[in-house]
Amino acid sequence: MIQKDMIIGDILKKHPEAAQIMAEHGLHCIGCHISLYESLEDGCKAHGMEDERVELLVKEINASIGKENDKKEA
Repeated sequence: MIQKDMIIGDILKKHPEAAQIMAEHGLHCIGCHISLYESLEDGCKAHGMEDERVELLVKEINASIGKENDKKEA
């Protein structure tokens, strides 16, 4: 499960499918060197996102991860 205090680089390493969701929210951190040290919440805040949008992003990433896990188990 992804949480907003997790490092972006760690999230992308474990769950590369999260990159598309982040990009859809305007968070294009895939190639950014800061993503190796910055939390998801800090990255979102740096891009001007409100708390509600950060929570929505985390929720969407976790939903996507759940769907990917379901596919692997099937």
